[in-house]
Amino acid sequence: MNRSIAKLGTTIFEVMSALARETGAINLGQGFPDAQGPAELIEAAARALRDKSSQYPPMRGLPEMRGAIAAYYADQQGLALADDEIVVTSGATEALAACIAGLLNPGDEVILIQPLYDAYAPLAELVGAVPRFVSLTPPDWRLPIDAIRAAVTLRTRMIVLNTPHNPTGSMIGVAEFAALADLCETHDIVLVCDEVWEAMIFDGSRHVSPLAIEALRKRSVKIGSAGKIFSLTGWKVGWACAAPPLVSVIAKAHQFLTFTTPPALQWAVAEGLALPAGWHAAHRQSHAEGRARLAQGLSEVGYAVLPSPATWFLHVDLAASGIDLTDAAFCDRAVREAGVVTIPFSAFYAAEPETRFVRLCFTKPAAMLDEAIERLATFRQGLI
Repeated sequence: MNRSIAKLGTTIFEVMSALARETGAINLGQGFPDAQGPAELIEAAARALRDKSSQYPPMRGLPEMRGAIAAYYADQQGLALADDEIVVTSGATEALAACIAGLLNPGDEVILIQPLYDAYAPLAELVGAVPRFVSLTPPDWRLPIDAIRAAVTLRTRMIVLNTPHNPTGSMIGVAEFAALADLCETHDIVLVCDEVWEAMIFDGSRHVSPLAIEALRKRSVKIGSAGKIFSLTGWKVGWACAAPPLVSVIAKAHQFLTFTTPPALQWAVAEGLALPAGWHAAHRQSHAEGRARLAQGLSEVGYAVLPSPATWFLHVDLAASGIDLTDAAFCDRAVREAGVVTIPFSAFYAAEPETRFVRLCFTKPAAMLDEAIERLATFRQGLI
């Protein structure tokens, strides 16, 4: 067995979701809405299945899909993307895999920022690259430019970022990207930016992509996700956008990973991306109500909820909530004693350090959130 694969366990998200299924607990762990998804996109996919081809689409994605991605980013973020700067993938994780497989060689080093999506390090190790970890610091979780600079060596070839950041909700701004531009230029580093939560920002902040920074335009990759934009996580439709020299390499890797993505879903996503800005705002607002409900409810029963402007998640500071447990211990007891699944921040670290932060997903029905709050309130009272 491949050594990198052999040492891996089952992801924390699958473990906790399995516990929810076993115990009947409320699942605020894995990040997915309980709703079916936007009717407009489901109908568009059904129509495409009936009326359009179900055979192989072009490897880089349907022309309609690539055009819709370019138009969406021009409208939403002011980015100018050409057709040859986009490749459609079977989910954002496949886009990440194609970036890492296509742009790194054995022995190359890649800087990863913790807490982090748990696929980053295994994907790097699979191609023989060496992860180097830099950690964010609570409570603001800002990008530590000096620490990143200190982690760069002669072997560093890539930095992987995530903005808006899962699980903290923090965001990278223009000044931070400008500092990274100088670093990447000096050391010839490619910046891969996982931006899957770009459409789920709730406090009015402006999302910034490195592709909007002139000094980073030719050495950055932007990764997006229809699953997150449209709350259709099971569709697994994503994309990578970059200058042609980079995206052509990513496409070469993509053709030997999944080769292509179901055409009916591509046609449906293309229609969805073309929906008016008001539709996208209303869709985001449908999640904002759950966010406000969970934040207020948890705060009222004594949990210290930290600011989180983006993603589908809130996070709680256990120490500030008067709870003397590690995050892993809290989550284990919460599912078994309170019947509520949450995710420990320690699962987002390569070395799984002891932390005191817990992530909760708010894209759930109001009644489910209210019941979860009530259960967690009773649970907390038994801990303090």
